[in-house]
Amino acid sequence: MPLTLSDPRALRELLQRHGLHLSKGLGQNFLINPSVCPRMARACGAEDCAGVLEVGPGVGVLTRELSAVAKKVVSVELDRRLLPVLEETLSDCHNVEIVHGDILKLDLSGLIDEKLGGGPICVCANLPYYITSPVIMALLEGGLPIKTVIVMVQKEAAQRLCAPPGVRECGAVSVSVLYRSRPQVLFSVGRGSFMPPPNVDSAVIRFDMLKEPPVKVRDEAILFKVARGAFAQRRKTAANSLSGALRLPKGLIERRLLEAGLPENVRAEQLTLPQFRALADALSDDIYGGEMDE
Repeated sequence: MPLTLSDPRALRELLQRHGLHLSKGLGQNFLINPSVCPRMARACGAEDCAGVLEVGPGVGVLTRELSAVAKKVVSVELDRRLLPVLEETLSDCHNVEIVHGDILKLDLSGLIDEKLGGGPICVCANLPYYITSPVIMALLEGGLPIKTVIVMVQKEAAQRLCAPPGVRECGAVSVSVLYRSRPQVLFSVGRGSFMPPPNVDSAVIRFDMLKEPPVKVRDEAILFKVARGAFAQRRKTAANSLSGALRLPKGLIERRLLEAGLPENVRAEQLTLPQFRALADALSDDIYGGEMDE
């Protein structure tokens, strides 16, 4: 009979049996709220995918739920010490394969081809806070055959990732998310749902990947560079921030803003995705020219 992994006592006994202590460096906070993982598994839409790629299975709480709804689950775990734990907790989950490695260093395209039939896949993860943005950007910008991404992240990060233009939380990462997907916050998860409890609350978010970006841009790299530059100094206007980030004269930036149909004093958080596209297109020759001059 499988362990009740959401029971704190059973979890402590499991970890002690394997001689493990939680690693703050790896952001290890194990879920003990039994309602969270089933909701995440149901939300990922695994029945319409070739399989699920899970990032950071921990002791396998979410993995077991994914195993019940997916054709196959491939879980990538960085901490080698957890491999024998997972072997025990997932012994009856015959459609689960554990891969030891760093999700940011693995050839994900090759992994999906080899182990998940080339996709399409869903991604589901309880992400450590310290790697949230790099992992999500790798998934969104990697050209991978992903239909949906379901992740649990710090609540503040969730608000930033899913922020629409015009709100304070909107940032450069929001532009990338909106360019690649339709994001939404599904539900909140209190800090008491974890052992040990972190200092912040969490939220589960979903990205439905788009087949085509909602805007056509001359150069995607320039779009993201302009977005990062515009948000580099949030207290300044977009022209001031971009001038410093791109090392272009402020007057030139202001002229390009006007050419894009935008006011000279507009701030980055006020810009919509189509407006970022227009500004990026207007600045692309200047940016390439500046790079060639260096």
